[in-house]
Amino acid sequence: MAFKGEVIEKIAALLTVAFGLVAALAWNGAIQAIFKSIFGEAENIPAMLSYAVIVTIIAVIVTIWIARLADKAKDEK
Repeated sequence: MAFKGEVIEKIAALLTVAFGLVAALAWNGAIQAIFKSIFGEAENIPAMLSYAVIVTIIAVIVTIWIARLADKAKDEK
């Protein structure tokens, strides 16, 4: 029984990661489209680096924000 529960837990974790990857790819496409509409084609290295830096900064800020919300929700329980 413990093995079955562990397998289900791992499958659930893998499915969660898979859906997260799909969502990340969707957001990547949307952000690239916005970036291109604002800055033009991002075919050159400086534009690609700018895109990567901007997305990384946004990802770090959002990750910190989500972690704080999760901590706050955990503390309220």
